[in-house]
Amino acid sequence: MATRKGNTLFLDTAPSVISYGAVGSKKESEGPLAAAFDRLWEDSTLGEETWEKAECRLQKEAIRIALEKGELSPKDLQVIFAGDLLNQCTSSTYGLRELGVPFIGLYGACSTMAESLALAALFIEGGFGERAAAITSSHFCSAERQFRFPLEYGGQRTPTAQWTATASGCVILGAGGEGPKITAVTCGKIVDKGICDVNNMGAAMAPAAYDTLSAHFRATGTKPSDYDLVLTGDLGVLGHQIVTEFFQQDGVDMGENYQDCGMLLYDIQKQDMHAGASGCGCSASVLCGYLLRQMEENHLQKILFAPTGALLSPTSSFQGESIPSICHALTIEK
Repeated sequence: MATRKGNTLFLDTAPSVISYGAVGSKKESEGPLAAAFDRLWEDSTLGEETWEKAECRLQKEAIRIALEKGELSPKDLQVIFAGDLLNQCTSSTYGLRELGVPFIGLYGACSTMAESLALAALFIEGGFGERAAAITSSHFCSAERQFRFPLEYGGQRTPTAQWTATASGCVILGAGGEGPKITAVTCGKIVDKGICDVNNMGAAMAPAAYDTLSAHFRATGTKPSDYDLVLTGDLGVLGHQIVTEFFQQDGVDMGENYQDCGMLLYDIQKQDMHAGASGCGCSASVLCGYLLRQMEENHLQKILFAPTGALLSPTSSFQGESIPSICHALTIEK
């Protein structure tokens, strides 16, 4: 059973990664991590009639690939933890409805991959099942329509704006096994420092990342250099800089092994991504395409995966509310 210190849970049985899958679209195929994806489409419609249906297709394909790689069928899963950015988590609901697997829908904005993976690990740790899936997605066009402006509006993006990834990632966890293991989970608190600019998510989410990482380091007795990589997501260039400066004020050097998924997915300069990538699918695809593959090939042994999420809605923004944020962190090690 898990033991607890502060907001951090230590998983004694350490559920392991059985398999994983990552899919993306055209922008992802042009980025530096393209070779890590299992499938990439050249058209962001993915052959579907709407952007929302295209995002459903992303989740269908990501879980299909993960099941196939693990030599599993849907009936081998006891539960799926899934979510996305759209109202009522429609991409997850419609994308996974045909599988016939118990489903728990989640919303943690861009932190949803950490939230779903943490709950899947705790589900197995608690002895409630042998296998569970964690999956999320985002789509640039569906997210723009919901949170900002339809593409037809032709609005200009500010320098602090980030590009929502058109991607999905799925991890299947199991009890036992030889894959990378989830050994600790730090559940984040809602942090709100009064940022209201929906085009500056990095600044809004950075305080939550700092709060959760600090809590994780205290509870585990570790420091950034104890990990091969410490990865937030998706703070982008500005948020990454803010977190680094927060820790510098504490006398903590985050070092070169501190990265952000929003800075890794795209070539920020060549692809004109302003402050970097964002969206549920960003950290999910970086984890399921790049990071787990690096661990499988023994390039990484221990990582701290800490996606962040901005818990706003179009209504809260229209009413002048600030942007509450969250960050959850998981230790993943071989």
